[in-house]
Amino acid sequence: MKNFNSSLGFLPKTFILLGIPGLKGEYNWISIPFCLMYIIIFLGNGTILYVIRRDPGLHQPIYLFLAMLALAEIGVSASTLPTVLGIFLFGITEISFDSCLLQMFSIHSFSIMESAVLLAMSVDRFVAIYSPLRYTAILTLSRITGTGVIIGLKSIMLMAPLTLLLRHLPFCGHNGLSHSYCLHPNLIHLPCGDISINNIYGLFIVISTFGLDSLLIVVSYGFILYTVLHIATGEGRRKALNTCGSHVCAVLAYYVPMIGLSMIHRFGHHVSPLLQVMMANAYLFLPPVLNPIVYSIKTKEIHRSIVRMVFKKRAV
Repeated sequence: MKNFNSSLGFLPKTFILLGIPGLKGEYNWISIPFCLMYIIIFLGNGTILYVIRRDPGLHQPIYLFLAMLALAEIGVSASTLPTVLGIFLFGITEISFDSCLLQMFSIHSFSIMESAVLLAMSVDRFVAIYSPLRYTAILTLSRITGTGVIIGLKSIMLMAPLTLLLRHLPFCGHNGLSHSYCLHPNLIHLPCGDISINNIYGLFIVISTFGLDSLLIVVSYGFILYTVLHIATGEGRRKALNTCGSHVCAVLAYYVPMIGLSMIHRFGHHVSPLLQVMMANAYLFLPPVLNPIVYSIKTKEIHRSIVRMVFKKRAV
């Protein structure tokens, strides 16, 4: 059941996914909310993508970035779906070593993309408020496309070495994972060899992506607040801040669970396994569930386009 590794250890043929500890007998019921979440994620983000593509009035920088965010969230959710529904619907708890690494690579790559897109959206909001007359001249289609390509390439290039480093570690028979999917902070505790390089590189990824992105988002909003406070009228300030409401919700939905999960993985060694699982689920499922709902309700242009699409289909 194991393959010999040149590092005097073994690569497990499969990993065992735990699911939700202590609730194995309730998996049939637990599968219902997970299925509902996946339906909301794919239907909600798919609708966002559809209306942005079909409505020429939405071919503006902020909505193109929103489309990128929806794509990244669909990617994260599609990466977790096979194992999550496999466990809760069919009781399949095994995943092959290579499939686990591929899932880990996909989840973290799309998560890095999410973070980078949220940063790009904060810059977009700053430009829209600071220089509204030059907004479309600064954020041209070619620059937005280039930003999307750079974000995608950066995510892949950062995660590829981490996947290769895991393949060269001896696991010595340890193959139990504490989630319903493969995450690097969980996988890195299983090898019995020296993991210092993996830890250092993993920390570099966290700091250079999530850490730097979150810092720059805070800086962007510092500039936004400074600019808004210099707007002459109270009505103007209110309208300017309203344009940031949906993005602030998206940032909080993404970073609050992520920070909580990171703290638990690094310092919460005595924390209940159930709490770890719930935080991991919140980190992966909360943003893609909430964001399409928030943007559909709070963004008038998206809301109107969805309403027009619905009534047009009914008329047909």
